[in-house]
Amino acid sequence: RIPLARGPLDEHLFRAWKISKRQDQDISAVFAGFSIVHHHGIVSSARLAFGGMAATPKRASHAEATLIGRPFDAAALSDARAALALDFQPLSDMRASAEYRMNVAQNLLTRLHHELAGHPTRIDSVEADHAQH
Repeated sequence: RIPLARGPLDEHLFRAWKISKRQDQDISAVFAGFSIVHHHGIVSSARLAFGGMAATPKRASHAEATLIGRPFDAAALSDARAALALDFQPLSDMRASAEYRMNVAQNLLTRLHHELAGHPTRIDSVEADHAQH
């Protein structure tokens, strides 16, 4: 459960993303839920939670702390991405390697940064090689 931060809707961004091999009926390799409250471009509250990065879903407290009280700019993004290594030491299993999980988690923070900047990212289709092997 991620309690939502309170604030005017135009100053509150909530996003959740699931990363798995199949979109439906599959356990996530990584899941992220983000709640950011900002006032005049300064982050006043950051709640960053991940599943698939530890034994149970948990918040990334070190990454959250890097964002509070500053603009969510490129420097803050870089600091938050680096702080994830303090928050998590993911395991490798049949769904994903530890390196892949960390890379995905960091990239989801980058996606959040784009969303907050008003440049949302979207994947409309995925190209795949359907050739028989």
